[in-house]
Amino acid sequence: MPVISTNTAANSALRYLNINSEDQSSSVSKIASGSRITKASDDAAGLAVGTSLLSDVTVLTQAATNASHGSSILQAADGGMSSISDIVQRMRSLATQALSGSVTDTERSYLDAEFQQLASEISGIASGTRFNDEALLDGSGNWAAGIDFRVGTTAADVINVQLSNVSATGLGINALDVTTSATAATALTALDTAVETLSEARADVGALISRFEFRSDMLATSIENTEAAQSAIMDVDVAAEQAELSSTKVKTQAAIAVLSQANSMPENLLSLLR
Repeated sequence: MPVISTNTAANSALRYLNINSEDQSSSVSKIASGSRITKASDDAAGLAVGTSLLSDVTVLTQAATNASHGSSILQAADGGMSSISDIVQRMRSLATQALSGSVTDTERSYLDAEFQQLASEISGIASGTRFNDEALLDGSGNWAAGIDFRVGTTAADVINVQLSNVSATGLGINALDVTTSATAATALTALDTAVETLSEARADVGALISRFEFRSDMLATSIENTEAAQSAIMDVDVAAEQAELSSTKVKTQAAIAVLSQANSMPENLLSLLR
């Protein structure tokens, strides 16, 4: 029924214009942001899960960094132990030479001069091999007691790193000398034990390095998979959203045209009164 007091057609057209305009704005926001969920009402459950996954990615990324730091620290420790091992081998050579009957105590004193300098250098390397201004190998800091590296998303995902004291004191070779045949024999026995101690310490470090490397590989895979899951929930399907935008754009334009015509209907009805 044609009326002029209530423009029902215009009201209906305006309602659909508002709906289509809102849908169009929503599509534009999603495409511009790259996210399928630009407000909680888009997908409340998806937003909660996606946010949780994003948090996991952040934690896993830091855990991967922690694992890398742990491996680097252990590499530095192994480098220091390698140098100390070389020095211990040289000290064993000096002790063996001092045991020879072809040298006198005078010559042994010359050998002992180098022997003592090498013992001091072992302690120098042990205290000089440092991370964050803390010695790694002399048993003076937290590394001797053990330090945890967080390498996962839970408190249980830790790798404990404990480094042996491989200073001259820690190896039990700080009070040796080769000034006589008897002391040289004692020194050689102690040095043999030091070699075994060093070998065990380096084996432990090598095992930890291997563990950190495998954990780093696992974390990289976890980050990739978690990001993929988060993307599936949160990221917008550009092609589908562009199709939706095109559809809402046409509907909006149609609603505008219809609203314009609906607004002119009362004026056209008034022409009947002329």
